[in-house]
Formats: sequence, structure tokens, C-alpha cells
Amino acid sequence: MPKSPHLLVSLALLAAPWAVQAADTAPKASSHVEQLLNRLDQVKRIGAVAVSPDGTRLAWVREGKQPAIELADADGHGAHALDVGAKLADCDKRDIAWSPDSRRLAFIANCGKDLTNTEAMHNDVYLADATGTAAPHELAKLAGYARALAWTADGKQLGFLYVPGATRHASATAAGKPQVGVIGEDAHEEIQRVASLDAASGALRTLTPATLYAYEFEFAPDGTRLAYTAAPPPGDNNWWVAKLYVQDAKEDAAPRAIVDPSTVADPLHGLQMALPRWSPDGARIAFIGGLMSDQGATGGDLYSVPSNGGAPSNLTPGITVTPQWFAWTGDNALLVSQNAKGQAQLATYELHGDRATAQAPYFSLPAMIGAGGAVLSVSLSADHRRVAYMQSSYEHAPEVHAGPLGHTPPPAVTTLNAALKPAWGKAVSVEWKNEGRDVQGWLLYPADYDPHKSYPMIVQVHGGPAWGVMPNWPGMAAMYAASGYFQFMPNPRGSFGQGEAFVQANRKDFGYGDLRDILAGIDAVEKMVPVDDRRLGLTGWSYGGFMSMFAPTQTQRFRAVVAGAGISDWQSYYGENQIDQWMIPYFGASLYDDPAAYAKSSAINFVKQAKTPTLIVVGDRDEECPAPQSFEYWHALKTLGVPTRLVVYPDEGHHFADPKHVRDLLQRSLDWFAKYLPASK
Repeated sequence: MPKSPHLLVSLALLAAPWAVQAADTAPKASSHVEQLLNRLDQVKRIGAVAVSPDGTRLAWVREGKQPAIELADADGHGAHALDVGAKLADCDKRDIAWSPDSRRLAFIANCGKDLTNTEAMHNDVYLADATGTAAPHELAKLAGYARALAWTADGKQLGFLYVPGATRHASATAAGKPQVGVIGEDAHEEIQRVASLDAASGALRTLTPATLYAYEFEFAPDGTRLAYTAAPPPGDNNWWVAKLYVQDAKEDAAPRAIVDPSTVADPLHGLQMALPRWSPDGARIAFIGGLMSDQGATGGDLYSVPSNGGAPSNLTPGITVTPQWFAWTGDNALLVSQNAKGQAQLATYELHGDRATAQAPYFSLPAMIGAGGAVLSVSLSADHRRVAYMQSSYEHAPEVHAGPLGHTPPPAVTTLNAALKPAWGKAVSVEWKNEGRDVQGWLLYPADYDPHKSYPMIVQVHGGPAWGVMPNWPGMAAMYAASGYFQFMPNPRGSFGQGEAFVQANRKDFGYGDLRDILAGIDAVEKMVPVDDRRLGLTGWSYGGFMSMFAPTQTQRFRAVVAGAGISDWQSYYGENQIDQWMIPYFGASLYDDPAAYAKSSAINFVKQAKTPTLIVVGDRDEECPAPQSFEYWHALKTLGVPTRLVVYPDEGHHFADPKHVRDLLQRSLDWFAKYLPASK
């Protein structure tokens, strides 16, 4: 049940409301709420970050109302916006990629406005002279959606993922098409394929077959072959059953599946694969394999397979961290970026046969890092001596960090958000034990914390469940701590950060062991700080939304709930969502083979025990957690006399897109907790 990639209220996800009430009855923001949200929404966002292959230059994307690509020396000096001309000034720019010779920078520009479901998207690919002596050159106009630009090693081709004629973003979290007319027989299936552009002429080639939906790819070091993960369409659903393919990097080449997780031995059996990467000698392909509840939320063990086919090997069985990104730094060495109990950690793994041994980490950071694309990714120079990425934490808003790769974390080389100060209190990592497991989470203190006072606390459960809360500048997602609440964000069993066994510990057990971990975490927090156990709130999105619906049927400990994009009935959900493939690894069988496994964790089966006032919010075109799940829960609570309200947001998917909806949702959430769980008595 895919989740929001950051915190529950990782407000890029939340919020676009069409209410079950008329629009003119939406709440009017108080001056206090408006001032709070304005203060929390001041951050300047950074997109992709890239160090040039020769290690001398940096580039990054500055997002927002005036999007720009900025260039600088390797130490950040001489930063300036790339002159893209008036035509591209207001266009979104993304997917920056340095040419192997470090002289050119490729990027994708999207100058379109909001589209209807019948209008095709248009993405244009540009090449810029990195010296800035000439305006960017339009290499190709693409009628469709393009992403993940990558050069071949010889600098002659640009590969990318391409959906010709796309009418929506290629993601299950995007708003789905209206389910009207004849269902399931759409003759025009939008297929994502690996394509390439000739860097000199702009000639387009489509490399992978139209019978496969490609998710991730990489060219072999010599550029003659291609490795990619793919599955038959529909692409939104079948990522969970994708195979690893290799083929020649040319049109009409025959793909060969070299890893099919459904046929290999445990522990990979039936699990997911991500980030296929060629070894420098082209002999092997490494990837991350594990139980992943969302495409893009990568985490698991490191695997390797011969590039000509063979049995895959688990290189890291039994490790107690979660690798989320990696790169080859030699024929027998990997640089791995991993989640270690909620902290970002960079470490080298040395390969010895079919095992990899982790060396002492370069560093661990109570922060989130990323270079764009994969979670926890970093950008490396060709000699692997310099590194660059965006970094943010609970204490510091996002900045570009860059420098030599070593045991000292690279410094910030920008000051885009230096003036911002947290509007919430301090953040601490909390660790506790439950049922023989080590569990961890993050606690935000309320603004202006007074140790002599007693405070309410809101527990915020992340999405996934295969995900994990890591320190990140929360902005509006910290609105509870900024409003006088403790804000507790646990990483219960099922989360990343403590190895694959911990991730898989909640299979066939949703709402039970994970809830016990959370309740034990609340007990641990209450021993640390003055939290009033009679004033606890609960909130979450996606898997966190499910927990926000299920927990009140199992415990009366919470006094108010805000449930976002939740799941109330796993049995009806199985037939309603557009991504049912993710469920079988978690529940062990389909609904039709083992309905009891689904009934066990369905809140609707225990709903008569729910007494907690609950605000329910969802997008009306959510493919991952469809709106009928929220209607079911709302209808039950309303019938049983439990205070409740349902707000449905129009034209929104699992990740909300309209900023007005985000603010509406935030205000409603604050108002709900203020009514039933006031921050002050």
C-alpha cells in the first residue's frame, strides 16, 4: 500500500479537497493558522544535484515559482543560473545529466500547463554548453513523458524512460483516469519504454519492446547492451512482478529475462527488484532486492547475477541496515547509501565471491540526502573521489553539499535556506525494545517547550509499510510540533533501517505487531518527556491511513484521529485498487485463496469497537488507496454515532498535486485536533 515517500503529511503528498460538503463551506483559515502555514512553507526546494564527471563543476535544480538550473565550481563558488533564455525561463527543468566529457549538460524541460486526461504531455530534451557561452540547444521535442536521462559512456547517446503519447505521469501515485465506460479493455495502454536520442542529430530510437513496461535501466559500460526491470502492462500494477532483462542496445533486439523473482529460491522469491547496475567489467549486474511496498521506495539486500544469466546471489544476508542506493566503484566494490536506524549512512562494501563485506562507514547523518531520482542517491565524479547531494534535517533546511568522499561529511556549498530556523522544538531519536526487537523512531518537541508543563502528543505513522522516517526538513509536515504538540514518528516492524528481516516482520500481521511496537514506543516517550497519555492523537497516510483506521478498533488510547488515504476493508480493497500485485507478498496469497488473512486486518470487521472522533481525507482518483475505502469507514462511524467527517478531493491521486488542497487539508487537520485534542488545556 504505497505510501508517501516522506513523512505522512509529507505535504507534497497530501491534499486536494473536494468535500462531501459544498466548496463554500470549507473552513476559513484563522489568522493564526494562516501565519503558521505561511511560516512553515518558506523553504526553497532543490531537485536533482550532479557533480561533473571530472569533478570540477556542480549543477543543481532550484524548484519553485522561478525554476532554474544553477552551475558552480566544485566548492560552490561562482554559483549562477544557467541562461536558458526567455522561452524556457518559466518551464520546469529536471533530470540534469552531465556528458562524460563534462562539457555539456542535458536536461528535460516541461513547458506545458495542467492537462486533461485526453491531452498528451510534451517533454523537450535540451543540451547546454556547461561553459555558458551559448544558449541551450533543443535536441528533441517528445510527445509524451520522459525521465531518467543517462548518457552512454562514449557520449554519443542519451537514454531515458519514455511513454509516447502519455496523458499522465508514469506512476501509480499519480491521479488515475476516471473509471467510466468499458473497464479494463483500453486499447491505448500507455507503455513506458527505454529510448535513446542521438546526441548529435536528436534521432529517436525506442529500444525495448512495446510488450514490456520498463521501470529502471542502465547501459552496459561499453554501451552495447541494456539492463532493465520490466513487466507486461499495466505498468502501475505489475512493478511488483517485474523481471530483470538484458538485451542489445538497439531497436528490435530480443530481451532475455535473467532474473525472475517468482522462480528463484528464497529469500528473493516473490520479492521486488530495483536499481540494476552493471559492474565496470560488464560481467555482473547488481540490484537491490527485497519486500518493497512502493515503486521508488527502494530498500532491501544487495544481489548480484552474471550478466549472461545464472543464479542470483544475496550479497548481504542478515545485515541490520537497509541499502537504498548504490554504485559500483570497482569490479569488486560498491558504494552503498543506506538507512541505519533512521540515519543516512555511506559505506563501501567489498565483494568476495557471492558475499559483500561492509567496511566502516564513511559517515552517518541524522539527515535525509539525495541527488534526485532514487532515495538516498548521491552523485559521484568519474573517479569516485568527489560526491554531491542535497541534504536536509530537522535542524537545517535543504542545501547542496559537495566535497571529497571521505570520513568527514561534505559541507554545504549553498545558502539557499540559511535564514530559515525551525518553527518546532528539538528532534531526538528514540529507541526502545518490544517483543525481542529493537525499534526506533523520531520525536519532535513542541515549539517553546516547557519541561514543567504537560503536553498532548500526535503519533504520525509513515506510509509503506516498507519505508522509514528519516530526519528531513519537514516544513508544513511539522505543523503539529509547531502548534504545541509533541510529534512522534515511529519506525515499527515493517520499516526500513534495520535489515530485511525487520522489513518482513509484519507479513500477514498488519495492525498487530506493528501497532504493539507503536504503543510500546509511546510508553517509551512518556518515560522521557511530560506527555499526557489522556491526550494522544493519531494520524497517517496510506499505510499510515490504514493504521489510523485500524488502531481505534483495537485500543481506546487515542482521543482524535486524522486518517489520510486509508484502507478500512482489505477484502473489498482487493477488488477496488489498481495495484493488487503488491498484496500477495504481504498476505501470502490472493484474497480468493485466503480471505481470512485479509479479514484479520480489516478495520471494518472490528469497527463497533471504534469510539475515536475521526477526520477522513482522500483523493477521488487515488488508484492505490481508492476513495470507497474511506467512504466505508466514514459510513460505519457515522452509523455508529462516532464523530466523523469525510473530505474527498477532486482530480487527486495518491500524491496530491494542488497546493490549495494541501493547505486545506493541513488546516482541517489542525482544526480537528484543536477541537478534540487541544494543545493547551
